[in-house]
Amino acid sequence: MLSHPEWLALEVKDTDRMTAFYDAFLELDVVEETEQEAVLAVGDTELRLRAPGPVPRGGLHTHYALTIPESEYDRWWDQLDDRFDLVEETFGEARSLYFYDPEGNCVELGERAEGGSGVTGMFELVLEVERLDDAVEFYRELGFEMVDDGREQGRVRLTTGELDLELWSPRLGIADARGGVHVDFGVVADDPRSVARNVADEALAVTSVEEGVRIRDPDGHYLTLVGEENRQ
Repeated sequence: MLSHPEWLALEVKDTDRMTAFYDAFLELDVVEETEQEAVLAVGDTELRLRAPGPVPRGGLHTHYALTIPESEYDRWWDQLDDRFDLVEETFGEARSLYFYDPEGNCVELGERAEGGSGVTGMFELVLEVERLDDAVEFYRELGFEMVDDGREQGRVRLTTGELDLELWSPRLGIADARGGVHVDFGVVADDPRSVARNVADEALAVTSVEEGVRIRDPDGHYLTLVGEENRQ
């Protein structure tokens, strides 16, 4: 069983510049910093800003979504509106705003009826895939459940219950967003080795790592299954 998103890595040219950007505009705290990577806290999920280097690399032009309390949505809109060309969409009664960071990643802030303050977590990640049907089957074998089959539009939405994963054929989405390429992300799994065995024949690689098991999917994305005992 899969559950919580542990991290998302983005490839950036200048970690200091991007760290300053996310501090200034999303008020994210730095929890760890090296010459190669800065790690920012997004609730219980890490946003890893990673300089180009060895694989796994961070994702490029990645679209991902973060949660903010419903009571703070208007504040965030007013705070960001002067600096960015914001786009707003409504899903049911929930609003989301979209803008871009300096590396071309599309950041979504989606309101949720919950407590807390500021950016409280990550709820969605979009991957670009070459063969949508094959990618859907791969992630369903990993334990993601389909919640929206939009294959006619070139997209499918799956979920762990705590992280929604959108698989997109190469396309432009809301706010002209694109799915990320060579994305590196981590998700908590009850039994990482057992889950990884379900896709061992289709994966490009399956490797034991300190956090659990790292899987390279057929499109070159890296998903690490993190055991509960190895959570940050």
